[in-house]
Amino acid sequence: MKWPVSKANTILNIVPQGEVMVVERLGKFHSIQPSGWFFAVPVIDRIAYIVDMREKSILINPQSCISKDNVSLAVSGNVYTRFVDGYNAAYGSFNPIYNVVQNAQSAMRAAIGSMEFDDILQERQAINDKVLNALQKAADPWGVEVLRYEITEVQPDRAIVKAMDKQAIAERDRREQVLAAEGLKRSFVLESEGIKLRKQNESEGELIKIRNEAQAEKEKLTLEAEGKAQAILVQAQAQAEAIRRVAEALNSPGGQSAAQLDLAAKYVKMYGELSGKSNTMLIQEKPADINSLVSQAAAVFNHAQAATSQK
Repeated sequence: MKWPVSKANTILNIVPQGEVMVVERLGKFHSIQPSGWFFAVPVIDRIAYIVDMREKSILINPQSCISKDNVSLAVSGNVYTRFVDGYNAAYGSFNPIYNVVQNAQSAMRAAIGSMEFDDILQERQAINDKVLNALQKAADPWGVEVLRYEITEVQPDRAIVKAMDKQAIAERDRREQVLAAEGLKRSFVLESEGIKLRKQNESEGELIKIRNEAQAEKEKLTLEAEGKAQAILVQAQAQAEAIRRVAEALNSPGGQSAAQLDLAAKYVKMYGELSGKSNTMLIQEKPADINSLVSQAAAVFNHAQAATSQK
């Protein structure tokens, strides 16, 4: 940025918006003219300085710096300023713009030298604040207000760049291995959970099967027992009915004679069956005596009938 900026006195002078003009009379400060128009005496008055009061950005070229851990860096930035006092801008310094640039470079080198390389990359805002504070204190007598400072680039030397590239590659490889290990671990966990769930389902299914089979067996035994009980009951009822009918038949006219004859017939049949099954037999004294057989059978029948009557 060019400094100082002046113009010829045209008697009627126009000051653009955003600028002021410092007028000297006979080589001495006379007045500061704001935007608008004013008259100046030719030859006697001279427009010595034109001060642009608008905010401007000043580029700080890359500067060689050394960090606290002896890493060489090239750091560049931008400083944003504006003039707030035309008189101090004209007479407070021979070249206030140059002074701001030089002070910004020295403040930046001081801030970089107080920090390690890793901190420089991570804490740019802290560096900006340090440089800004140093510039604000230094630029006040020059009529300059420093608004902010921004680091635009931090460039390490080639050896550091190569080391950083290797470190980045190693870090990416490590992250890839970690992700692969986590994925493998997750797959094993899911597989084991699947096996566990499958075995649990199989055991539950087997338990349900056994329970159903036991229930079916229980129902089967229950039905069989009920069937046997029903059969015994029917058989008992039939036997009772047969006995009742035999009793009725015995009490009817001629019933006892028929029973005696039937019993004698069964007695004879019994002797016949015994002779067919064994060579040895115990028979009565007169086996051919039919009357004797009938009398014995009648005696047995009467004895049985008497016992039944007593009950």
